Amino acid sequence: MKILESGENYLETILMLKESKGSVRSIDIVRQMNFSKPSVSRAMGLLRENGYITMDKEGWIQLTESGMEVASRIYERHRLLTKWLTALGVSPEVAAEDACRMEHDISNETFEKLKAHIEKAGF
Repeated sequence: MKILESGENYLETILMLKESKGSVRSIDIVRQMNFSKPSVSRAMGLLRENGYITMDKEGWIQLTESGMEVASRIYERHRLLTKWLTALGVSPEVAAEDACRMEHDISNETFEKLKAHIEKAGF
């Protein structure tokens, strides 16, 4: 099943928050993404229904294996594209914004070739 870009963004945010804070609740996502509580609640419900996250009775969110797979893929793309664009002279803020848009649309084949090229070039 193809996950929508918004779902990828939520999963990536959960992973980033988990790495920085150790644990994640919906309110953390609300603050990080600057979305409303009802929007985040709805998104968490859909991600849970589709098997990307679990949520315990206290509201702590965990990525499932499939959720972690999507989040890791998007986050890797985001980091690499941001690093590359910054190395090309793009400001860090613009590089991060552009990477966020690019990370969802680039094919796996193109990303892997770009990744190999970037690593070979030493960025």
